[in-house]
Amino acid sequence: MSLDGISMHPLAIELDRAITGGRIDRINQPNKQSVILSVRQPGRNLLVHISINPQNPAVHLIERAPDNPPEPPMFCMVLRKHIETARIARVYQYSLDRIIILDMDVLAAGGQIVTKSLVVELMGKYSNIILVQEENIIDVLRRVGTNSSRIRTLLPGDPYVLPPVQNKLNLLECTMDDVIASIQNKPELKLSKAILDTCLGFGPVTAKEAAFSAGLPHNQPVSELEDSDFTSLRNALTEIKEAFTEPCGEACLVVDANHKLLATASFPLHYYINDTVIKFSTISEMLAKASSIAGSFQLPDRERFKKLIKNELNRAEHKVDKLKEDIATADNAEEYRIKADNLMTYQYQLKDRADAVVTVMNIYSETGEAISITMDQRLSVSENVQAYYKKYDKLKRGKELLEQQLKKCLEDIKYLASIETSLEASTSLAEINDIKTELISNGILRESLKKHASVKQSQPFSFTAPDGTVILVGKNNYQNDRLTFKISNPGDIWLHTQEIPGSHVIIRCDGEDPSEDTLLLASYLAVHFSQAANSSKVPVDYTRCRFVKKPSGAKPGFVIFTNQSTLYVTPQEELLNPILLQARE
Repeated sequence: MSLDGISMHPLAIELDRAITGGRIDRINQPNKQSVILSVRQPGRNLLVHISINPQNPAVHLIERAPDNPPEPPMFCMVLRKHIETARIARVYQYSLDRIIILDMDVLAAGGQIVTKSLVVELMGKYSNIILVQEENIIDVLRRVGTNSSRIRTLLPGDPYVLPPVQNKLNLLECTMDDVIASIQNKPELKLSKAILDTCLGFGPVTAKEAAFSAGLPHNQPVSELEDSDFTSLRNALTEIKEAFTEPCGEACLVVDANHKLLATASFPLHYYINDTVIKFSTISEMLAKASSIAGSFQLPDRERFKKLIKNELNRAEHKVDKLKEDIATADNAEEYRIKADNLMTYQYQLKDRADAVVTVMNIYSETGEAISITMDQRLSVSENVQAYYKKYDKLKRGKELLEQQLKKCLEDIKYLASIETSLEASTSLAEINDIKTELISNGILRESLKKHASVKQSQPFSFTAPDGTVILVGKNNYQNDRLTFKISNPGDIWLHTQEIPGSHVIIRCDGEDPSEDTLLLASYLAVHFSQAANSSKVPVDYTRCRFVKKPSGAKPGFVIFTNQSTLYVTPQEELLNPILLQARE
């Protein structure tokens, strides 16, 4: 849910006042859709987050930079070459459109100062970041060639052409009489649609807010409005115009009951009566929160690994079904042995190659029932006996092999499920790198291992219980092993959901008995960071760390343990949520 052109106008003013005159110290590109500019102002450093994620494209200030990949992408290298150490001359919006431009002064050869521009187009799935000098494209984050668009290409070396200005009225440049007259000239349209077609930079959210503020239904035809209605609409539009002329300090976003993002604006919204409206003092704070809710920032490779694990799980589950069918077929092996035994008993009463089917009294029947046995007339009776025994032996051996394969396949499914849970808990590049290493080492991901010294070792979650006890939670299988066998002490308490993939949880008590409340809280965390997160009465095993062992050759995260006790818990959100807020991403 991106801002419309109207809401971007005060955003551009806010950014211009914050970073103009600052020097770009560092440029990073944490993923394919985001660029972070570190801007040095007197006495402080500012971080400008530029995101072209289709769900929520935006430019705003952030407090903390996300992790960066070990090797910067090519576009990041180009930006560092051209605009690192540049001074930001100004930040402005292009004609109330969803385009924000950063002009930067760079010291070129011979001491000459040249101006380069970073053009940020925030247009949903067409969002882009373009580096321009003298109206020529130096580079572009998302290259658009003739195969992608016949109307407008964006490639290095091409002239950069701004989108044509729409044939609409700019509220900053025209009178309100002209705006109302234009709306009145569209009697066949509904009110919100007429406002959209008239006012430059208006999106559906702003149009509906204008209608609501005027006390009018947004879907009412313009032809049904009276003079008093147009007077109310004039006042509502004037109020909105005053709100976006300057940052008003009441930026807001709207979420529904399921915490889904519905709308964002740089001015107060009143249209969403039945939903939750959250207000912010700056537009950057609002956009940072909106990005968090919408999940705009994606860790590199996270979604790719999720898709890979899902495909592997589907393949393994399909294989389980097939193996179970084959085992059911192999269960019929006993029938072949019974037929062979009967033929062996009666073979001297039968003639070779005489009958296609013979019927004899079943020697295993307590009631004296007969059994019919199909004969291969190409073989003698004795050879038919041997053929039935061979079939029996083959099926019996096959069943044992199939059961071994089934056991291994079920173990693989459990292991893949643990990686799937780890991906959900991962919040940093180091944790994703752990999972990538694990996938490659176990042959799931067919890539070569690369060592990157710049990627720091990932750390488990650390929570503090109300009584001050520290509780550690692993985020992936490598962390689980390190947490259980290297970080914890033998006297600490180890917890894990019973037979359910999830995180290892450690209560740091070093031989002491934790309080019942702390033990219960740790069990809540064990359930929360498992596949049973939304379940009730989940069994959680716990024991001292000294009783947890790792079998030789076991997969990462797999352990065996003894002397355990079991709690059956249903996590209480009012107790768990304040603890989860301690997590630092």
